[in-house]
Amino acid sequence: MALMITDECINCDVCEPECPNQAISQGEEIYRIDAARCTECVGHFAVPQCVEVCPVDCIVTNPEVVETREQLQAKYQALQCVDVKA
Repeated sequence: MALMITDECINCDVCEPECPNQAISQGEEIYRIDAARCTECVGHFAVPQCVEVCPVDCIVTNPEVVETREQLQAKYQALQCVDVKA
């Protein structure tokens, strides 16, 4: 599953620089996670880095984006190819 940020977000800005896929950005009111870029850090780290640093525990799995670990790994590999070409 991709992750999402709930409305408990306090806009502290600690999660955005931790995301290796640049999936986190400032939204209109709170930070947001682009599900197309979120791999839950599969391919980079053992655990999602944004979850590790969030002081208010407002980053949860997105129930609308269900993905297996294998799918997250494939997304990671696809993102690496895209980022290298860019």
